[in-house]
Amino acid sequence: MTPSPLIGRGWAFPPQIGAQGGIALTRARNEIEQAMLIILGTAPGERVMRPAFGCRLHELLFAPNNVQTAAQARRYVSEALGMWEPRIRVDEVNVYPDPDRGHVLVVEVTYTVKDTLDRRTLVYPFYLIPEE
Repeated sequence: MTPSPLIGRGWAFPPQIGAQGGIALTRARNEIEQAMLIILGTAPGERVMRPAFGCRLHELLFAPNNVQTAAQARRYVSEALGMWEPRIRVDEVNVYPDPDRGHVLVVEVTYTVKDTLDRRTLVYPFYLIPEE
C-alpha cells in the first residue's frame, strides 16, 4: 500500500516511547482516529496558540444526561470535526446515554476518509459529572 500524503503520519497520542526507543509514531488508519480523539478531548481555549481549536463538548460536563444534552453534544461534535479534521467527511453523529452507566454519553461518529473512501466509526465516551 502506497502511503497517502493526505493521511500521513505523526506522533502517537498520548506521546510515548516506541519499541526502538524513539518517539512512537502513528500512521494511516490510526493517525486519523487519534487526531479525532485529540479534537474531541480538547476544550476551546486550552491551546494558547490556537484558542479556537477543540470541541465545545466540555461545556456539557455538568449537564443532565437527557435528550437535550445529547442533541447539543451531537451539534458540538459535528461542528468541531467539520472544522478541524479536513481529511474526513462526517456522515453521521449519534449521541445517546450509556444504558449501563447513567453518567456517560456515548458519541458514535460515522465518517468517511476522503482520500480512500474508507467508511469508519469512532466511539467516544463522554463522562458527565452526575448531579448530587
